[in-house]
Amino acid sequence: MEKKSRLGRGLDALIGGGTNGAETQTPVEQAQLPVDRIEMNPHQPRRDFDEEELAALSQSIRTHGVLQPVVVRAVDDRYQLVAGERRLRAARSAGLTSIPVRIVNFNDQQVLEAALVENIQRTDLNPIEKALGFKDYLDRFHMTHEQLAARLGLGRATITNLVSLLDLPAELQELLRVGQLSTGHAKLLKGIADRERMVVLAREIIARGLSVHAAEPFLKQSLQPSQEAAAPAEPRPVVEKTNHVQGLEDELRQKLATRVEIRLRAKDKGQIVLGFESNDDFERLLEVLRK
Repeated sequence: MEKKSRLGRGLDALIGGGTNGAETQTPVEQAQLPVDRIEMNPHQPRRDFDEEELAALSQSIRTHGVLQPVVVRAVDDRYQLVAGERRLRAARSAGLTSIPVRIVNFNDQQVLEAALVENIQRTDLNPIEKALGFKDYLDRFHMTHEQLAARLGLGRATITNLVSLLDLPAELQELLRVGQLSTGHAKLLKGIADRERMVVLAREIIARGLSVHAAEPFLKQSLQPSQEAAAPAEPRPVVEKTNHVQGLEDELRQKLATRVEIRLRAKDKGQIVLGFESNDDFERLLEVLRK
């Protein structure tokens, strides 16, 4: 079986220095650092942290300590978190003054890759956080969806489908963020051109508690034109041109030296259509009409 990229095998494959005999990819130093010397990762894709989960992890740390070191890199005279924000937050909440770390020599691209790998492959980001993390990486390092997919060991369609969620209205993105809509629902809704209609139907899906499977026929039925709207419009009655109207057409053709048609829509409504063959012809007609 063909091996996936090093990122596809997880964060340890990127960092190296694990216990499985794998070759170290990046020099790693084990240490104990004061928590107040560690700054948060500005490239962290995760925006929302579950308070109950953090409280449970904090209690576990009070009892057992931090069993897995966080990953940091040196930045000037301080350290910047690369991976392990939940553990760092919980350690601070538990009152720890220091924490075990693995110090790596990462550049900005590796920091963002490590944050993506930790969150996407180890815990569940919501779809919008994933999409924002992917887009930030793609924009920052000018990579294609296919290149990023290869780096993360994912399918290209996975990257493309998630990033496209950022084209949805802000209200729908928030519904995806909080889990009221799934990416399956979003895929169905993306086909609706009218964005206001899209939001209205998304709310209806939530109110009805429809699964993706049930939402598909619901949307199909909701988007069908009503029988009244679908009925063909009644043909307009044809208004015959009188000899007088035809005479006026001939008079205007001679005066303007161009094609003239008087189109009648009713007895006292219609249009006068003038033809021109070039820009010069158009300018000439304008001059005549302005006189």
